[in-house]
Amino acid sequence: MRVIFFGTPEFAVPPLEALLGEGFDVVAVVTQPDKPQGRSRSTAVAPPVKLAAEAEGVPVLQPARPSDPDFVAQVRALAPDVGVVVAYGHILKPDLLALPRRGMINVHPSLLPELRGAAPVEWAILHGLEKTGVTIMLMDAGLDSGPILHQIPHHIDPEATGGELSEHLSEMGAQALVEALALLETNGLKPRPQDHARATYAPKLTRDAARIRWAEPAERVARVIRGLDPRPGAWTELDGREVKLFGAHVVEERGSPGAVRSTDDGLLITAASGAVRVDEVQPAGKPRMTAADWVRGRGVRAGQRFT
Repeated sequence: MRVIFFGTPEFAVPPLEALLGEGFDVVAVVTQPDKPQGRSRSTAVAPPVKLAAEAEGVPVLQPARPSDPDFVAQVRALAPDVGVVVAYGHILKPDLLALPRRGMINVHPSLLPELRGAAPVEWAILHGLEKTGVTIMLMDAGLDSGPILHQIPHHIDPEATGGELSEHLSEMGAQALVEALALLETNGLKPRPQDHARATYAPKLTRDAARIRWAEPAERVARVIRGLDPRPGAWTELDGREVKLFGAHVVEERGSPGAVRSTDDGLLITAASGAVRVDEVQPAGKPRMTAADWVRGRGVRAGQRFT
């Protein structure tokens, strides 16, 4: 089976490696262009999927827009049997979706139709869900709305961060993808339509969504901190300066929302009900550090207030 693979971030690497490890014929990997970084923007950083593909000698395509006619013609010439999409970062148009003879398959880190959209891992934690999973689906022109081929559920650890859950689901997605393609080769899969009435959504994370609101209960504050760890990081302000917080644990404590109650053995901040003990911080313009180191550096003291 000739496979063309679309993906960009670290999340997409395990599924690609699983396909190659199982002997699937990956004819090309499609990813986003290298991104310039540094003050002068002169250093180009390759997407993780590109590095993984090059290490295995797989051709890499990096179109600025996958709707470009020249790129569509390239894909047509490759004559793929199936396309696989894992966090590619671009919407694929119908003319591209129609090229693989067995369709374009998406690996989505939720149990569709729940959490359609760009940030299902983070929103699963933000919403306090106890269960999520991975879905292998046939893509259509809608937003994660195509027929389901295969699903694997996963219990969410109450203390899991967004990064940890993403890593778990990436490994599960690799397993589910290999299983689905093997069944697809033998016509052993029957697509089933999604129940659109049950759909929920996980939109792209905004700066406002990442802001900590101390007027909310400590349980909610802790979920925001965990769900956005390590990226983009939940943020708050202290004396008008932005600080990102990581490693949140709910404890029993009373006080004004946002008040620093203690800086011994970490950082204790009260919310509307209860309090949150924070393990690590990242002040604006500085690296991530333990809360204890920040306290010793006089970054914060008891009696101050986060807003």
